[in-house]
Amino acid sequence: MEMVPIATGNDERSAVSSIKVLTLNCWGLKYLSKYRSERLAEIGHRLATYSPELDIVGLQECWTFADYLAIRERTRSVLPYGKFYHSGIFGGGLVVLSRWPITDSSMYRYPLNGRPTAFFRGDWFVGKGVACATISLPDGLRIEVFNTHLHAPYEKEPNDSYICHRTAQAWEIAKLMRAASDRGSLVIGLGDFNMVPLSFAHVLIESRAGVRDVWRVTKPGSSVGASIDPPERERRKRMGEDATPNVDSSLLEHGHTCDSVMNTWRWTKDQRKQLEKGHDRRITGNDLDPKAKRLDYIFFSGVDRGWKVADVKVVLTERHPTLLCSLSDHFAVYATVERTTTKTKTPASVEVHGALHDSETEDPGLEVADFDDKGLQKATSALPTQYRLGEDFYNDILRMIHTYTLRERKQRRYRMLHFVGSALVSIGCFVAIWWSPRNFVAFILILLSSLGLMAGTVDGLIGGLFVGSELRALAEFEWEIRNALSQAGGPAVEDRDFRDWYD
Repeated sequence: MEMVPIATGNDERSAVSSIKVLTLNCWGLKYLSKYRSERLAEIGHRLATYSPELDIVGLQECWTFADYLAIRERTRSVLPYGKFYHSGIFGGGLVVLSRWPITDSSMYRYPLNGRPTAFFRGDWFVGKGVACATISLPDGLRIEVFNTHLHAPYEKEPNDSYICHRTAQAWEIAKLMRAASDRGSLVIGLGDFNMVPLSFAHVLIESRAGVRDVWRVTKPGSSVGASIDPPERERRKRMGEDATPNVDSSLLEHGHTCDSVMNTWRWTKDQRKQLEKGHDRRITGNDLDPKAKRLDYIFFSGVDRGWKVADVKVVLTERHPTLLCSLSDHFAVYATVERTTTKTKTPASVEVHGALHDSETEDPGLEVADFDDKGLQKATSALPTQYRLGEDFYNDILRMIHTYTLRERKQRRYRMLHFVGSALVSIGCFVAIWWSPRNFVAFILILLSSLGLMAGTVDGLIGGLFVGSELRALAEFEWEIRNALSQAGGPAVEDRDFRDWYD
């Protein structure tokens, strides 16, 4: 009888039977993040000594190349291959580390990505996008990794002025993951998605990309936001759960990675000062955790296709050994996926009509991502492996696009009027200099003219170039949504639908 060796994840000579993945937002903002170098160096040490040994790691907000090198130096023995992704003015902040060779790599920048006028938020300047890495395993399996950091909400949905940006970004990464799956690759999507489970972007990614949120695969009844948020309050009420989870439940059951009471960077300024003096709050697992929520995800395409999610948990919750602060303002997510001996049949596709408002489905036992719907408890049950987005969902996106488009056109009009007005004021100031009775009056007029014209020119450039570019990106996004809507049974895409974009 021929002896067949048992495949293990660490045996380079045999088929890889498991893949261990970790994602973490490092909070590595240069000049702004406190103890940045010390924390990221310690993160590198924790990754290198993590047990079991990691295979693929995705990092976000690792902005400086020096911090990347510090992490690489510590993890090289376990994760010998790495890529730091450059993007925007200050870098993309994205890193992929791997046990196996990275055979191909690219950086895809999101067409819609914040506004330059919101310089205090920085999303536009860092050039957010998707870090794409193709990884080849010893047995010939090809994995395509997509690491990202979506636009932050800043306000709560549906009043979030950036929801159109985040939805467009979710659409873009979903396209990339779906194309990789069509090429026959195993797809892993990870990062800080700045969304809660079953939100608009979450449903869009799972549906359009054909991937599964590994946390909800193993814990389908987990939260849909912070316990203080109305949707989660309603879910907990209908499922008969306590109003507010404690720390243990927050981490172990719900996978909360952000705004945890355990994270020292979420403490008040006075509490952090006391910690620096050696006075620790000593948070226990029984303390309530009302604001914690899940923003960090690992998506996987292999569920029910020859692979299973063997383990998923929130990790790197421990603190820095000497500074006593949390390693980042987020916790990490870890998952192990394993090959199964036989492939299970993928459930048939289910049509979903709508997602956020007045959701109805052909299957009465399935209601997805409708926070206001009476079937919210069912919405938190396990989702099918594949389902298609319905007409109502696409129409919601189109309304979102149109609302944001009207806002941007109004902004462009005001900015162009500001430019024209500043030019007229500047001309008037120069004319007034001829009749200026004193030199200091002439000086004031010249100063007023120069500063006003500079401000108006900048505003005009933003309105004419940036807003114009954003409107063209919105037109592309709308065409893709209309095309998807037509394939879902909606009206065909007509050129006249886009006439207003060019008038």
